[in-house]
Amino acid sequence: MNIKVCGITQMKQLQQLDGLNIDFAGFIFHKDSPRYVGDKISKDELQSADFDVKKVGVFVNATYDEIIDTVEDYGLDIVQLHGDETPELCEQLLEDVEVIKAFSISDDDEMSIDEMIADYDEVCDYYLFDTKAGDAIGGTGVKFDWKKIAKSKIEKPFFLSGGISVDDIAKIKAFKHPDYFGIDVNSKFEKSPGVKDMALLLQLKQGLKSK
Repeated sequence: MNIKVCGITQMKQLQQLDGLNIDFAGFIFHKDSPRYVGDKISKDELQSADFDVKKVGVFVNATYDEIIDTVEDYGLDIVQLHGDETPELCEQLLEDVEVIKAFSISDDDEMSIDEMIADYDEVCDYYLFDTKAGDAIGGTGVKFDWKKIAKSKIEKPFFLSGGISVDDIAKIKAFKHPDYFGIDVNSKFEKSPGVKDMALLLQLKQGLKSK
């Protein structure tokens, strides 16, 4: 089970995630986010960070040039597109960097998951399914109905996101889909926006390991 911890704003906490063998760390480059990292971690610090945890830059409706410049400046391994990015932009980025395309899901969506992702199937490496809650973009602390995902074809590695907490360990382990790749956690593992609770993350990691 892969774990992605999103909204990292401190180098010390990135080092701690690496020590916990967390697989992916998310850095939010959307200036309207309370977890915006651009003025909290320097380019040189992140660029030179020699950890096993993969560095994921999270963007919302940024341009190709903005994204690629940030990838190069901060030494990012992967980009996560969390807005209304087109398949064309994803395809363009895919030539330079791994791409996670995020989709916001609400329980009353009329469009099926398979319809939602159809145009992106050839132009990204992973999907991420998060909760649509008003105008908020990620970090809402709210869950959507995972049954919508369980009955979809998808056929690409994907992350489940949206309001996941340590109370969901049994649910995370019980969820079944052939392309279920990992979980993405954020607000339920924080002391304050951008400051993670490492004890809770350790509890999550150990809980997912246990039988």
